[in-house]
Amino acid sequence: MIFELSKEYLEALQLAFETGDVAFVRDTMEGVNSADISALLDEVDSDTAKFVIDILNDELGADILEDLEDDTRNKFLEKFEPKELAGYIIEMESDDAADVINQLPVKKREQVISHINDPETAAHVMELMRYDDDCAGGLMAKEMIVANINWTVVQTIEEIRRQRENVEKIYSIYVVDDHNNLQGKVSVKKIILSSDHTRIQDIFDEDIISVETYLDEEEVADIMQKYDLDAVPVVNLQGKLVGRITIDDVVDVITEQAEEDMQLMAGISSDVEEDDSIWAISKARLPWLLIGLVGGMLGAWAIGYFENDIRDNAALAMFIPLVMATGGNVGIQSSTLVVQSLANKSVFEDTFLKRLGKMILIAILSGVVLGAFSFLLVYVVNGSSQLGLVVAVALQGVVLLASFMGTSTPLVLDKFGINPALASGPFITTTNDILGIIVYLAVANLLL
Repeated sequence: MIFELSKEYLEALQLAFETGDVAFVRDTMEGVNSADISALLDEVDSDTAKFVIDILNDELGADILEDLEDDTRNKFLEKFEPKELAGYIIEMESDDAADVINQLPVKKREQVISHINDPETAAHVMELMRYDDDCAGGLMAKEMIVANINWTVVQTIEEIRRQRENVEKIYSIYVVDDHNNLQGKVSVKKIILSSDHTRIQDIFDEDIISVETYLDEEEVADIMQKYDLDAVPVVNLQGKLVGRITIDDVVDVITEQAEEDMQLMAGISSDVEEDDSIWAISKARLPWLLIGLVGGMLGAWAIGYFENDIRDNAALAMFIPLVMATGGNVGIQSSTLVVQSLANKSVFEDTFLKRLGKMILIAILSGVVLGAFSFLLVYVVNGSSQLGLVVAVALQGVVLLASFMGTSTPLVLDKFGINPALASGPFITTTNDILGIIVYLAVANLLL
């Protein structure tokens, strides 16, 4: 049977576990990418997953552990003895090793580190464990090629050879002084093309972008995106080189942030996935559903307040959904554009008043077009020009209010350090529904 991410292979793998068929695992998983094996093991229980990893070599097992979903890996790590885990940790890059060890209880962490027989690896992991996950120090790896500014090309090549097993990808060679202060970088191309006795200080590039250990992971991602960097060196407050962050780590940050924003926009208050527990998913969804319920009650109250107007002209009720839907759509459009511009973090951002002025002009133009179209629509459906005027005027007001809410809310949230994506979800929709009903029925009260 050939390895395949399918139900049939999953059943065959389960049978191999129950019968102890080691050959099946070795034969079908030979040459398979670790990410594909991890995706498969995410679907099986911890005992089966450990059975598979025990059969494979340590290097592949380490890659699989890195690729597993956090929740799956957390349960899976309980199956390993500290000495077993240490064997896989040695095969990982230091940043991935620190992430795995940080998922363990404190006692087991210390036991695993005590079994790492490479003092340099153990020291690197212990250093990275003290950084928070969401900062540059928590993203960086210690494996990198570093050359002293006083070295020759020959000495640098010897260092590259010495580190060849530790560093999988060489983007740049970082140049430091005798005190390990970052001075710049030198490309592999320059190293190859220069004569053996050329000094690094004569060929290195002083123009280098670096980040501090305390910098937030999202700021790191923004810097790497802006300057199109494959890797960025990390320095401490004294300017000493302590590690590097590669593009694969930043992609993970960007993906996580996009998922968080998407969930906030959908009204989900915490990071959950479809396969989480019923209680975890419900707890994440209920807060905004309850807020939406309160908003619906306020909308019902507004309709009740104008009950006499609706009783006198029942046709008004026909167009309440039209007004509410338009307000919600305009608010979502406005807030989404603002959230997108805030994510780009341009240094030439427009001022609040300039953005507000631009929004008003757009809202007026949109309101006029929507108002004229709605007037014709109501006149065709109802035959009343007076009711058509009410809907047209109300839509103009609703579009202005919804645009204002959609523009100002994310800007205010951003000023207070709250994720502005929150403004693109149920908050805007619920608020604009209530405002839309009130404006529509108030206009009807005045004009009819």
